[in-house]
Amino acid sequence: MRITASLVANITGGTLVGNDVEASGLSFDSRAIKPGVAFVAIVAERDGNDFVDSAASKGAAFAIVSRGRSSAALPCIEVDDTTAALALLGRALREQLRAQSLQHVIGITGSAGKTTTKNFVRAVLQAGFSSVYASEASLNNDIGVPVTITDAPDDVEALVIEMGMRGFHEIDRLCGIAAPNIGIVTNVGDAHGDRVGGPDGIAIAKGELIEALPSDGVAVLNADDERVNAMASRTAARVLTFGRSHNADVRYEITETDEDGRCTADFFFKDQRASAAPMLPGEHMVINAAAAIAAGLACGMTLSNAVKGIGREELETGRMCWLEAVNGLRILDDSYNANEHSMLAALQVIADLPVKTRFAVLGAMAEIFDSEVAHRRVADFAQANKITVIGLETDLYGTPAMSVEETLKELAFHHPHVVLVKGSRSSKTERVVHELI
Repeated sequence: MRITASLVANITGGTLVGNDVEASGLSFDSRAIKPGVAFVAIVAERDGNDFVDSAASKGAAFAIVSRGRSSAALPCIEVDDTTAALALLGRALREQLRAQSLQHVIGITGSAGKTTTKNFVRAVLQAGFSSVYASEASLNNDIGVPVTITDAPDDVEALVIEMGMRGFHEIDRLCGIAAPNIGIVTNVGDAHGDRVGGPDGIAIAKGELIEALPSDGVAVLNADDERVNAMASRTAARVLTFGRSHNADVRYEITETDEDGRCTADFFFKDQRASAAPMLPGEHMVINAAAAIAAGLACGMTLSNAVKGIGREELETGRMCWLEAVNGLRILDDSYNANEHSMLAALQVIADLPVKTRFAVLGAMAEIFDSEVAHRRVADFAQANKITVIGLETDLYGTPAMSVEETLKELAFHHPHVVLVKGSRSSKTERVVHELI
C-alpha cells in the first residue's frame, strides 16, 4: 500500500530526517529493493543500517533506520528499534486496511505445509474476492508479517498471512500485529520441537493462533491430527474441521492418482460434493487443499466456488516440484526445508510411483526434538518402501555421509528412475538439484 515517510514517523514515534516522500511498500533486503519501495534496516546477524546507501542506489524511496544512522542518500526515519517499529507499522496499517476494504485476515500455522497452504488459500479466495494478497515467500516472522501487511494493495479484501514459530508466545505476538479472524492449523509435527519440549509443546505454541481468534472468527483445524483437533477447546471462535476423517466438516476422498503422484479428490461439505486436483503431488497436498477450501467456506464461499481455485495455486522453487536432469533422471525437488512429517510425506510420493528404482538424497533435519529417533524413522520408512537413501553430508540415516560430488557419482552409477532431494535449510540440498539439472 502507499505510505509516506511522515506517516511512518508518526506511527513509530520516529524522527523524519529529510523530505516527506511516498513509498509503495517495504523491503528488508537491500539486494532485492525495487524502485519506490521503502527500506527497513533490520539489525540482526548483519546490521541493515550498513546497507542504506545500497538501497538508495537501487531506488528506495526512504529508509527506516536506527537512531543516528541516517544517510544523506535518501530520506530516513530514525527509530529506537527498527523491528519494533515495523511491528507498530504493520498493526496500524492493518487497521487502516480494515477501515478501507479488508474483510478477512487468514492466519496459517503448522509444523509443515504452511507455505503451500498459503498458496492454496490465495488461489481459493481469488475465485471469490476481487483482491487477495499473500506474500510471495515464507515471510512468517516478526519482520515478514508486517511487511506482508504493508505490501498489500490498498483495496485488498482478503489477506493471507503465514505464521511461523521457534518458541512460545511468538505466534501470539504475530497475532497482535495481524489480528486474524480466521486461523488455520495444518498439523503438529516436530519442527522446532527442540525449543519447546517436543510435539506437546509445539501444539501449545501453534494453538496461540486459535486462542487469538475473535468470537465471531473461524478456527480451521485438521481433524486427522489429534493435537490439532484438540485445539477446538481453546477458542471461542466457530470451529471448521478438514481431513480424511468422517468426522471432518470438509472431508476428502482421493479418486485417482496419476503417474506423477498428482491426486484428484472429491471434497464434501454437508450435502455438497465437488472434485479438484492440486498441481503438486502427494496426498498431503490434498490435505492442504482441504484446509484452503475450508478457509473459503469460512469466508462465505460455496464449496463449488471454492474448489475452482484448486489447481491454480502458485508453485514455489524447492517445494515438491518435478524437474528433469539432462540424463533423463526425474527429480522431485523438495529441497526447501524438512522435518519428519514432511519427509515421510515426500517419500510416500515416490514410494507410490510405478517405477523400479527410487533414490532419496536427504540432508539432516534440524531443530527437531529427538533427532536420532526421527532420522531413524525416516530411514526405516525408506527401507520398507525400497527407497535407497543417500545421506548428504550426514550419517544420521544410517548410511555413510556423502559429499555433493560423491552423491552425483552414486546416482550416475545406479541410474535410478526417480530421486527425491530434501533436507532442512541448513543442509542446502538444493546444491544437488542444481548440479543434476
